[in-house]
Amino acid sequence: MEGKPVIDRAQKTVRPGETRARRSLYLQYMVEPFFYLSPAILLIGAVIMIPLIIGISYSFQSIELLKPFASGWIGFENYVDLWSDRKFWIAMENTLFWTFWSITFQFLLGLGLAMLLNTQFFGKKLFQALVFLPWAVPTFLSALTWAWLFNPVIGPLPHWLAALGILSEPYNILGDPELAMWGPITANIWFGVPFFAITLLAALQSIPGELYEAAEVDGATPWQTFTKITLPFLAPMIAITVMLRTIWIANFADLIFVMTGGGPANSTQILSTYIFTTAFRKLDFGYASTIAVALLVILLIYAVILLWLRKKLVKI
Repeated sequence: MEGKPVIDRAQKTVRPGETRARRSLYLQYMVEPFFYLSPAILLIGAVIMIPLIIGISYSFQSIELLKPFASGWIGFENYVDLWSDRKFWIAMENTLFWTFWSITFQFLLGLGLAMLLNTQFFGKKLFQALVFLPWAVPTFLSALTWAWLFNPVIGPLPHWLAALGILSEPYNILGDPELAMWGPITANIWFGVPFFAITLLAALQSIPGELYEAAEVDGATPWQTFTKITLPFLAPMIAITVMLRTIWIANFADLIFVMTGGGPANSTQILSTYIFTTAFRKLDFGYASTIAVALLVILLIYAVILLWLRKKLVKI
């Protein structure tokens, strides 16, 4: 009939082998990259998964070098002992205290430095180099330096704190069970601030400047600009950096081990130092693996919760 377009039904006909060709092309683009990546994937999987599986298996065994003939599979016995281990719960509490305050001060100081470095001022390059310097200092050297600073005989910090009235007299803070943890926390804050400063500075520089110009035109206050523009843009980066840094700090035994060795009276013993002392002082690798598995589960739960929150923030 006139006025109606003629439809060529032959164009809609699927030619023989066309479906197979499309499927082959799809598989090629979806699967082929994994063939090129397979050596790296297998290597990373072997490096990560094999030690992880071996370490978890150790937690179900009795492996004490001082008792070589008592080694063997003991099931959940190590986990039962862990539940009633008073030192484990003390280390757990210390780990939460150590991680929370380290992260809090590192983040707040790092954010402040990042916002300062995001502006222009005289001597910015020199100041930026000084801010990033602690990250370049070896951990062992940092721990020794801060242990010296807290020494009441040759270190200045106890004398300064006494002069400010914070301490009644200069004494060894690292030997006081009530205050000892603040020594490694202070050293850790100094060591970790550059991480937040670097990452948050990069995130700040990615925020479009037009948003700040529009806010200034609209008469927004600095606090409104920070809460309505800066903070929402930084939220995903804050979530991932806080998660990574929390995991690192919870596993960070170097500063505490060098400065206090977990003492006095286990007041600075955290889970990572407890794992180290159990494995290499008591030579009980089975029980040390059990503590390590417990720490792994705690950090996995924390990471899942934080990633879920980050996903929610990205959607917002």
